[in-house]
Amino acid sequence: MAESDEEVDVLVQRVVKDITNALKRNPNIDEIGVIPCPEARYNRSPIVLAENKLGIESWCVKFLLPYVHNKLLLYRQRKHWVDRQALVDITCTLLLLNPDFTTAWNIRKELLQNGVLNPEKDLYLGKLALTKFPKSPETWIHRRWVLQQILHTFSDANHKKNEQGEREQANAVRSQQLSDHLARTLHQEMNVCSDAASRYPSNYNAWSHRVWVLQHMAKGNIKVFHDELSSMRLWVSMHVSDHSGFHYRQFLLNELITELCRASASTTWLAQQQSSTVSNSSLHQHSCTERNGELSGADTASEEERQFSLPTVLQLFLQEMELCSDLIQSFPGHETLWSHRRHIFFLWHQWRTEHQHNCHSKGENVPVDVSDGNPGMLVQSSVGQGESVNCKTHASEPMEVDTGLLPDPHDSKRLKRGVLPSCPPSLPSEHSFVSIILESCCNYEQRRFALAYKKWLGTVIGLQG
Repeated sequence: MAESDEEVDVLVQRVVKDITNALKRNPNIDEIGVIPCPEARYNRSPIVLAENKLGIESWCVKFLLPYVHNKLLLYRQRKHWVDRQALVDITCTLLLLNPDFTTAWNIRKELLQNGVLNPEKDLYLGKLALTKFPKSPETWIHRRWVLQQILHTFSDANHKKNEQGEREQANAVRSQQLSDHLARTLHQEMNVCSDAASRYPSNYNAWSHRVWVLQHMAKGNIKVFHDELSSMRLWVSMHVSDHSGFHYRQFLLNELITELCRASASTTWLAQQQSSTVSNSSLHQHSCTERNGELSGADTASEEERQFSLPTVLQLFLQEMELCSDLIQSFPGHETLWSHRRHIFFLWHQWRTEHQHNCHSKGENVPVDVSDGNPGMLVQSSVGQGESVNCKTHASEPMEVDTGLLPDPHDSKRLKRGVLPSCPPSLPSEHSFVSIILESCCNYEQRRFALAYKKWLGTVIGLQG
């Protein structure tokens, strides 16, 4: 056991070097942890590497942390000089054990700006730190700063490509490489957020970071948002009390509806602009063909977009209400599920009201599907039926999340007890659902939440309707 300052100095340098070498030897390390060990029993390194897991024996932490803390503070106060490579190794060791030490992250920001570090290395360090400290706010803040640097590089590359007319092929290759890198980074961030959310229940920092990533790296990308909504279905089914996870799902649904409505409005406006430039002879021909029951190209595009947007939005609400109903019946007594249902129905009520208002203001007929209490038509699924998402056609194959990962169909807690309703949500259908729950359930908490939801329907939705 080290006692003197010289021995502590030698010990710490040895541990820092061992951690650095371990990370270099195995770039696939995916988790870190502290191994309970009150004292050194053997004359060997306290760093243990096994099956892509990095462990640090606890007896050396009480020497390691104070030493690297003090060394970084002296360096920051310009009382002690540390070369750049030593700063990289010291901050890496410190942040793996204490990721909320802001000074260490700030030093790494400076090293990254000076070109000593690359962004991917810092993202990897943060990923490892989050396996032991999944809620560390400083780590999430630093990840967002690093991602902003990556986005800034991507934006600068696009700007230069627009300014330079020459070397178009080289610029195209470079742009494609940056786009692929951005897509990989987005996928990695989703995985990091999912892992942190699974390690710490209701991990607000992880879910907030996930929202930020989509807002800054996938804004307006309907396919990304739709894939996220589909992949989150299984996760929320296994974490029915996680408010943050359901809040993230509400964010996805809201963004999807906004983007779909914006795409529909944009296509309709474009079709109107195209039709306004038609010559008089074309107008005459158009009127003749219209009398024969045919539509022009612009009208066809507008009609197709309207038929795409409305059923897709309706299908999103139908699927979400179906999921919520299944979870409420399968897992009674969870307030999170009732809060989620309340939010989804309120969002549907708002969208339906705005859609009806827009139809009336334009002099159009309100589709029967949007009318309250009307059975309407059975909306076909946008997933598994080959329907277009983000104006692209996908094969009618079931998504991976919807197949082999679901609970056993013979399990008493299985989902999908009901069938997909053929009509959109309405106030009478919600009252009917609550009545079924009250009649069939004996759980006290479930009855209390159902009565509270019924009261909310009458006081909020009923007054607005």
